Amino acid sequence: MSGMKRTTEKNLMVFSGRAHPQLAEEVAELLECGLVPQSAYAFANGELYVRYEESVRGCDAFVIQSHTAPINEWIMEHLIMVDALKRASAKRITVVMPFYGYGRQDKKHRGREPISARLVADLFKTAGADRLITVDLHADQIQGFFDGPVDHLMALPILTDYVRDKYGDQQLAVVSPDAGRIKVAERWSARLGGVPLAFIHKTRRTDRPNETVANRVVGDVKDRICILTDDMIDTGGTIVKAAEACVEAGAAGVIIAATHPILSDPAVDRLKNSSATEIVVTNTLPVAPDRQFDKLTTLSIAPLIARAIREVFEDGSVTSMFDGHA
Repeated sequence: MSGMKRTTEKNLMVFSGRAHPQLAEEVAELLECGLVPQSAYAFANGELYVRYEESVRGCDAFVIQSHTAPINEWIMEHLIMVDALKRASAKRITVVMPFYGYGRQDKKHRGREPISARLVADLFKTAGADRLITVDLHADQIQGFFDGPVDHLMALPILTDYVRDKYGDQQLAVVSPDAGRIKVAERWSARLGGVPLAFIHKTRRTDRPNETVANRVVGDVKDRICILTDDMIDTGGTIVKAAEACVEAGAAGVIIAATHPILSDPAVDRLKNSSATEIVVTNTLPVAPDRQFDKLTTLSIAPLIARAIREVFEDGSVTSMFDGHA
């Protein structure tokens, strides 16, 4: 047995899918570890293939993939990457999804509907994931869909610090685009020193996706700069209507702040032409160069993700990252 030695040193390895490599590269740089080289490609019929170019046996693996369009392709690649790690004897596999695909399908609104957010959690568990790290879930209860630890990170400190530094000397109001997200707006208000709160009362059509019908502001926003907060901007319809409602209610200006810039068409045109003067997002999702525009400010989520990975790797506390910030 003289030639055998057992190493107890843990080995951190970071892997990236092809959906948003810039974010993964930034995270790996902050962790000073580099991304594990891999070959990944699609066969002629669209089937995906992934193989790692170095041994992953016994490693603590963190697999980063943002569920951006084409979303089903990137979720499938993410699952295949996890499966490859499991079969190559990685010791622990943590799935890092800055944006959780299908997160809006978290409950049944009507009969015969799926709960796809739960299905996604089950798929990752089946593939071999031990743990999830994600940012600003559409609904908090999705944390309970995964059978294992879930670290739910918040972009709130990053977004609020930026807004406070830039607009803190002005009269502000935090506006929730609907009554259901008022809790998040309350956190914003607290972080900005207790500024007034308002929300948009609206009715949504259950039979048509991405469509709202009526808007009116509940709360006093007159002569204030409104900070409209949401977890994501998809087609931009809801948030742009909310911005117009704020202006009609006498707001001095509107800033939109959201974590996830999905920006499906026609979001970019809507935002460009809206009364909002700045749209602040994070880079949980990639925004293609041709979808960038003057009003758009992108803040990096990489330091938050890198810190969470480090805490998980060192068996620290991810919760401690948010103590006093909730």
